[in-house]
Amino acid sequence: MSLAHTTGHLLLILLLIEAGKTLGNAHSLCLDLTVKSQSRPGQPWCQVQGSVDTKPFLRYDSASNKVKPLGFLGKEVNDTKAWTEISQTLVEAGRELRMVLPVIKLDKKEMRGPPTLQVKLCCQREAEQCSGASLHFSLNGRTALLLDTMSITWTVIDPGATGIKEEWENNQELAEYFRTISTGDCSYWLREFLKHWEKMLVPEPTGDTP
Repeated sequence: MSLAHTTGHLLLILLLIEAGKTLGNAHSLCLDLTVKSQSRPGQPWCQVQGSVDTKPFLRYDSASNKVKPLGFLGKEVNDTKAWTEISQTLVEAGRELRMVLPVIKLDKKEMRGPPTLQVKLCCQREAEQCSGASLHFSLNGRTALLLDTMSITWTVIDPGATGIKEEWENNQELAEYFRTISTGDCSYWLREFLKHWEKMLVPEPTGDTP
């Protein structure tokens, strides 16, 4: 498979997830993590927002160390087992990503203090199974790398940013940890949340009521 084909395929998956324009009965769950190596006193070094079909349902920050529900979906599922599990995972994932920051290197022209790492972890379910999973890495707001965690295929967007891909390839424990989250845990959480989501999306009856 050519690089151009692989790149196009992965970007298509990401665009579908971003826009929420999934086909048939497909649904997506995305976790947007922002991690800093340094932060001011009282300010979070890690922030996360989670969304299902692009609708936000949770927010986490390391300053409060709490995962807060957002919107009607978040309030509906914040006492479920899946909510407890995703909350614990976000804390752990933030710590793991913070340990990656020291190995990241940028072009000198891009260096403006310590780098900020943004990771979008997404999974997609269709026909009762995981149909796509990816990690989207950005540094200081600029897309650097895409990783299809189903096929373990990397797409380098910014050759000037190094360290992330190398760390993933050299640290098998780290790579397997995030692969498991994106292809396994994420799909499970999405399935559990959709049980509540789909019930709440039942169309209301139209026409005059007696």
